[in-house]
Amino acid sequence: MSNSLLENVSALLYEEAALLDEQRWHDWLALFAEDCTYWMPAWDSEHEMTSDPANEISLIYYSNRNGLEDRIWRIESGMSSASTPLPRTSHVVTNIRLGDESGGLISAYANFIVNSYRHEITDTFYGRYEYGLRADGDKLIIASKKIILLNDVIPAVVDIYSI
Repeated sequence: MSNSLLENVSALLYEEAALLDEQRWHDWLALFAEDCTYWMPAWDSEHEMTSDPANEISLIYYSNRNGLEDRIWRIESGMSSASTPLPRTSHVVTNIRLGDESGGLISAYANFIVNSYRHEITDTFYGRYEYGLRADGDKLIIASKKIILLNDVIPAVVDIYSI
């Protein structure tokens, strides 16, 4: 795979992180395909995660962009007590690498650390991202995002902006 593709994928992942930190919710939503999936499975055991969001516990699961749009509506409306006040966040995305290209999807992987400050407390969330990206005209969009949260204990509310 070309360095140009890795550069484009890296730029997309860095932009996504910046938009979350800047709370530019609608710009962030625009990075996702209408039919995207957004999933953070739960740990089933010490080394196994749940694998079926329809029948097993997930920490977050949206089967299309409508779920993400609803989440943003709740954040912006002030009706989400878990998001009031919104935390200040800093996403660090690193170790970006490409996987296979198949069926029009490019697999991409990255590691993340997010520091989240709210109510005079800083929490840290860390893990891995797995993306399915596809071309949309001259840009890449997110067709799927899987968040593998590695924290043993989740000390605060986990939401789209804190992972």
